[in-house]
Amino acid sequence: MSPYRDGAQALLEGDRTFAGLYAVAAMGPVRAVFAGNDGTIDVETVGVADGAVPSIVDLVPAAAWDEREAHDLYGIRFDGHEPLRPLVHHDLDLASWTVAVHGPDAYQVAVGPIHAGVIESGHFRFHLVGEKILHLDARLFYKHRGLERAAEGAELDDGILYVARACAACSVTNSVAYAQAVERLLGYRAGPELARARTVLLELERVWSHLNDVSAVCAGTGLAAGAQRFAGLTERARRLNEDLTGHRFLFGSVCVRGSRLTLDAVAIGVAQRELAELRAQASSGWRELLFNRSFQDRLPGVGVVRSRDARRLGASGPAARASGLEEDARAASPDLAYDAFVPAIQTRALGDVQGRLEQRHLELEQSFELLETLLDGPLEPIAAENGGVSRPLGAARVESPRGATLCVVEGNGDRVARVHLRTGSYANWPVVAHAAAGNMLPDFPLINKSFELCYACADR
Repeated sequence: MSPYRDGAQALLEGDRTFAGLYAVAAMGPVRAVFAGNDGTIDVETVGVADGAVPSIVDLVPAAAWDEREAHDLYGIRFDGHEPLRPLVHHDLDLASWTVAVHGPDAYQVAVGPIHAGVIESGHFRFHLVGEKILHLDARLFYKHRGLERAAEGAELDDGILYVARACAACSVTNSVAYAQAVERLLGYRAGPELARARTVLLELERVWSHLNDVSAVCAGTGLAAGAQRFAGLTERARRLNEDLTGHRFLFGSVCVRGSRLTLDAVAIGVAQRELAELRAQASSGWRELLFNRSFQDRLPGVGVVRSRDARRLGASGPAARASGLEEDARAASPDLAYDAFVPAIQTRALGDVQGRLEQRHLELEQSFELLETLLDGPLEPIAAENGGVSRPLGAARVESPRGATLCVVEGNGDRVARVHLRTGSYANWPVVAHAAAGNMLPDFPLINKSFELCYACADR
């Protein structure tokens, strides 16, 4: 084995989790990032020789999409990754990017990239026998916007504008991850008040997102009353965001090397009252769902992801915890106000649609409790503390509503040389494909909504 693979294997055999992989440029190098349970981040780097580097996909299957993306964008081969199917590059040859499925009565159904709903572009190629899904090939990256490349050369403080626009649903998470990466690059750290301000914003983002995801599962079962009820609560949560920060999706609320968030006693009182009402209404709505027999009958045993498969595929966020993996980046966030945080894990962690829905309910309650504690006093603009130790690369990992998001920033003086963003949605898309196999084709919309991933995060 190469030193690169040896290093990766040693980290994986320790307490490290694969967090992402990216190519710096067309001629390399390639960096693999690993996260520890204590919040530390390790980077293994390998140079490109004759256009290739060793693959680590046999050591960590979760790196498959990362290696395919690096190959498509930078032309780097990954020796040992066979077949290295295109991901970002949309080859017109169907056989080049799909898995061949043969047998009596096997056929294909193509869905998307244009859908009936107002959503991003995504193509799903189902391989079926009758109504049963044998395999699913998912193709995203239809609106690849080149945000990472566009950020290159920007001032470090301004690079956050590109990262924040990668996805409206995870704008705060992406922005906080970028801000922390730059601060670690420059030798800054967040004091208690800066950590509190950012954590408040992260949990406000999680509240509206989880309410929206409950609504989506209701829509996936055809329960219009539940979908509309939780959609209404989602709207109220977004209006609260606008009242507190000036933007429904909290855009512009995070900055590098400090916080501009201002919440006086009046604003804190408004937030506390509205969050308490949202919590009561969400709890009432949840009880209605629990006692709706036809709704509950649609959830168990659908889209199952076993614990071992969730770990192998690199599942993250509520989807991983619904499969029994006790992993949450909030528990290892030294620069955020998650002191003594313990991931919420349900006793029934079977990894199906029911489990993913119930996991969001648990985490929604947890977010309400966190915000009740965090909003214990006014918030004023504050600067990060300068520790004076800079480095050529800064990396941060922040828990989004859909899983851990990694942001790596490489600097060139006071400007961005390279930024890489790997979101929780990006990590979980291959898990959706796995969850679909073995189910009936009409169940896929429900399975997909139980993950409720962002397409835009891949189209960054």
